[in-house]
Amino acid sequence: MTGPVIVGVDGGPTSPDALELSRWFAEATAAPLIVAVVHPAPAALGSGRVDAEWVADRHRAAERVLEGARKDLEGATGDIEYRMVASSSSSHGLHDLAEQTGASMIVIGSGRQAAKERLLAGSTAERLLAGSVCPVAIAPAGLPIPPGARRTIGVAYVDTPDGRAALTAAAEVARRTGATLRLYTVVAEGDASLPFLIGDDVERAFLDTARETYELSLRKAAESVPGVTAEWQVIAGNVVDALADLTEVDVLYCGSRGYGPTRRVLLGGVSTRLVRRACRPLVVVPRS
Repeated sequence: MTGPVIVGVDGGPTSPDALELSRWFAEATAAPLIVAVVHPAPAALGSGRVDAEWVADRHRAAERVLEGARKDLEGATGDIEYRMVASSSSSHGLHDLAEQTGASMIVIGSGRQAAKERLLAGSTAERLLAGSVCPVAIAPAGLPIPPGARRTIGVAYVDTPDGRAALTAAAEVARRTGATLRLYTVVAEGDASLPFLIGDDVERAFLDTARETYELSLRKAAESVPGVTAEWQVIAGNVVDALADLTEVDVLYCGSRGYGPTRRVLLGGVSTRLVRRACRPLVVVPRS
């Protein structure tokens, strides 16, 4: 991670969560931190005319949000920059800033309606998760445990290019922080994965073979990561439920969907649901 960590704040109830998470990422990876508030750009009301009073009011509001962020980050170490960004939308402004600065990550809080200790991607997060050029991290509302306390970085892993991209990004953070890297693969229980097979013996044999295949894949992936302590686990159950309820990790990494433009964050079926209910910070990594 060589570029800055960007955190978008709006002064809402979940902004402190985003600030705390971004501070941890920046300090853990020795990256600069940019705290950004996006305010509306001047919009024409008519020929050559703008509402200057309204623009000035939004500018003053953005300054107040940044002042609150400075108080929340008192005692933080490292290089911190505070910016006001004029744009047509928060997601557009953060996306442009990420491209201009070569950001390593964008961090944002959950939506205002998020339940305590759960993720709920708001409109800005959802737009960023539909094309960001760098990983996007979302903090759950009311972080119950400070980032880094568990000293474990989780990866929702499947042996695909996007799963390997998530593993690479997570391994870099684990390597820099000295945290344990833990890979998870979730398999369906019982006949949920075999709706057309009849017979317990056939089903059991198939599931045993599938589990062995997953275990081999996880073992190889764990062994392929140098410089970190890597563990792996196969979990039986519903994939979204199992990943959303993980509490033993500081943060969970997952890849984007397996199709669409490369080098862009694109939510898939599982990640779409995780950003609405996970209990730990989630990082979605762009397609490789």
